[in-house]
Amino acid sequence: MTTGSSISLRRDGAIAVVTLSNAGRLNAMTRAMWRELRAVFDGLRSDGDGDSDNALRCVIVRGEGGAFCAGGDISEYPSFRFSEPSLREFHENEVWAALQAMLDCPLPLVAQIEGACMGAGIEIASCCDIRLAGASAKFGAPIAKLGFPMAPREAALVHGAIGDVLARDMLLAAGVHGAQRLYDAGFLLQVLPDNEVPLAAQSHARRIAELSPQAARLHKATFAVLRAGAPSAHGLLATAYDYADSAEHREGIAAFLAKRRPNF
Repeated sequence: MTTGSSISLRRDGAIAVVTLSNAGRLNAMTRAMWRELRAVFDGLRSDGDGDSDNALRCVIVRGEGGAFCAGGDISEYPSFRFSEPSLREFHENEVWAALQAMLDCPLPLVAQIEGACMGAGIEIASCCDIRLAGASAKFGAPIAKLGFPMAPREAALVHGAIGDVLARDMLLAAGVHGAQRLYDAGFLLQVLPDNEVPLAAQSHARRIAELSPQAARLHKATFAVLRAGAPSAHGLLATAYDYADSAEHREGIAAFLAKRRPNF
């Protein structure tokens, strides 16, 4: 692992903050960082399944030092990318395993995007439910300049999040685009002055944390079905209304009728 690279997790009440850090490399992802990212989100998945008052309710994903993530740490690439088995191991059992752990997290994920969001960064951001970015943030995946494509499942993930036009330009023409273009494409919820992004992400996460965690988990399950397509819909429908007699369901409606704030 590159010295100083890590994925850190801290907790701020009901909100978890996951930070990508690779000093001097704009938080480029090392192989060890991909493995750490998977481990962090595997742990968050179990926290998000809890119903206690101390359970986590939202996750902010951010980068250290004013950048989100500039891609993969290319300094590692000569050690494994020229062998098909090791290349497959990297993409399927390290990169995709980490991205899948993010996609499987039952907690809402808020991406706090500052500076570079390239390659691996746009893959990680594509796993998040809500994306906020600074006006100077840059987005792209110019790996065609390095002589290789984005792995198929990673490309499908990014394509689904940013849309066909931008995905083709980023992957085929090494296009790099500003935050406003990604907002216009529907990838970003907001584009903010750079210095306002951290506070906006925290504010959005707090708003989510005040709402029903049960509703969030069920919405995330629905989004997973939409991502997977129609064949998985039947399994969701079998349990879609199991919340009917739940405490949160009753509390939310009772609070509305009593014109008071719900206690979730």
